Amino acid sequence: METILDGKSLITAEMIATSLPRGKLEHHSEAFETARVELALILHATHQQIEQRKDPAEIIRRLTSYLSATRSKVHPDVWQALIPVVQNHPVLEYFLEDPLTRWSHDKPRGYSGDAQLLDYIYCDPHVAESVANASETGKALYSHTKDVPSSIAARERRDLLTRYVDKIATENGPQAEVLAIAAGHLREANRSAALREGRLKRWVALDQDPQSVGLITRDFQGTAVEAIDGSVRTVLTRGHKLGKFDFIYASGLYDYLAHNVAVKLTKTCLQMLKPNGTFLFANYAEGNPDAGYWETFMDWVLLLRSEADMWNIINASVDRNTVEAQVFFGENRNVLYGVIEKRG
Repeated sequence: METILDGKSLITAEMIATSLPRGKLEHHSEAFETARVELALILHATHQQIEQRKDPAEIIRRLTSYLSATRSKVHPDVWQALIPVVQNHPVLEYFLEDPLTRWSHDKPRGYSGDAQLLDYIYCDPHVAESVANASETGKALYSHTKDVPSSIAARERRDLLTRYVDKIATENGPQAEVLAIAAGHLREANRSAALREGRLKRWVALDQDPQSVGLITRDFQGTAVEAIDGSVRTVLTRGHKLGKFDFIYASGLYDYLAHNVAVKLTKTCLQMLKPNGTFLFANYAEGNPDAGYWETFMDWVLLLRSEADMWNIINASVDRNTVEAQVFFGENRNVLYGVIEKRG
C-alpha cells in the first residue's frame, strides 16, 4: 500500500485493511461459521440487556471484552469477515449515542482518526457542548469510552509530547525549533511551559486537514506556533522549505502507515534534524484491548505494531552507529514510542 495523506487519499478503514496480509475466507469457513454464531448470540444478549435498560457502561464493557477476546483468538481473515456482522446489527444505533463512537463511525471530516476524535478522547473543552447535548445513555457510554486503556494512553501520549518539547527548549534555549507532523489540533501545546514562556523560536504544526490548520492558527495566534497545510507527501518531497529542527515528532500518524512508507518518512525526518536533534514516532501497540470495539462500532482501523515492528522501522531507516535509538512502552503499555537521537 502506498499511503498518501494529502487531502485526496484520506484514511479509510478499507485503505488500511488492504495493507494487512489477507488470505481467502474459504480456507477458514468452518472457523468463521462458529465465530459468527457465537457473535450473533453475544449481540442478541447485548440487545436484550439494552431493552432491559441495564447500565450502559456495563453493557459496553462486556461487549468490548468479548470483541477483544474474539479478535485475539480467530484468524485475521475470519475477524475481517466478522466486522460487517457487527456493523449491520441493530445494536449499532445504541452505541452510536456515545458522541466519541458516533464521531468515529460517521467521519464528519471524511477520514478516520481526525483531530476532533482526539478531542473527545482528550475530554477537551472544545467538545464539552457536544457531550452535554448527548442523551443520558450517550453520556454513560462516553464515561466508559473516554477512560478505556487506549484513551488513557492517548492522553499520556499528549502529555509526554509536552514534556519532550519543554525538555528540548530547556536544553537548546530560545532558538529551539520543533516540528509536529500530522499535528491535529496540537493540544500538547496547550500545556507547554516553554511555549507559554516564549522559550521557543518556532513550533511548526503540519497537518493535511485545513480545519485543523485553521483552528491551530486561531488558537495560537501571536505565539511561536506556525500552522502549515501539508501532508506526508509534502514532507517526503520537501514540498515546503521547512528547514532544520531540534525536535520532530509524529505522534498519531504511524498507526496508518505501511512499513515502507514509515521507513521513508523516518529517513526524511532524520535528514531534517539538526545535529543532536531528536525524532519521536508513536504507534498503538499490538494486543490493544480496545481494537475489537474500534474496528467494529467505531469503524476505526489502525496498524498496531510490536516492539520488533518499531525496531524494524528504525533499523531500516538509519545506521545505528550514527544515532542513539530506543523503543519503549507508554505508562499503560498501549502505545509504543520510537525515539532516535542524531549524534552531533
